[in-house]
Amino acid sequence: MSLLDAQPPDPRSEARARLLKRLVLALGVVLVVSAALAFWFRHWPEERVADKFLTAIEQKDYKRAFALWLADPDWEQHTERYKEYPFGQFQLDWGPTGDYGEIKSHEIVGSVEPRSKVTAVSGVVVAARINRRAEPACLWVEKKTKTISFSHIPCSYN
Repeated sequence: MSLLDAQPPDPRSEARARLLKRLVLALGVVLVVSAALAFWFRHWPEERVADKFLTAIEQKDYKRAFALWLADPDWEQHTERYKEYPFGQFQLDWGPTGDYGEIKSHEIVGSVEPRSKVTAVSGVVVAARINRRAEPACLWVEKKTKTISFSHIPCSYN
């Protein structure tokens, strides 16, 4: 068979090839966008917990804030578990007499998962600007339990 004897192209097979090419391209775009969103929002659950906590402090709902701090909504039923950091100390730290005074506003400014060569990292440092202070408050939020504590790792977001 020579070139002059070749069959004309089948329009259906060309349409299928174009459709397949478009599907592969669309799938690639969806994968790239999904990966970017997953990376961008990877600490969203921990930031959300810190935001709820600080909102409760602003509303002076210290019992709800303490429940979020402990990730234990029934903390009042077993206060003996929290002797190391009791509710009274929590109120002193986060109430009007605490380091930040009366908390009237907050903004979550970022979060970071610290790296460790020795152990697996179990939490995220969430930086929150409280009462428009220049230096953010650094909160440690555990990834699995969503308990909150003071971060032992400093954060500096500007």
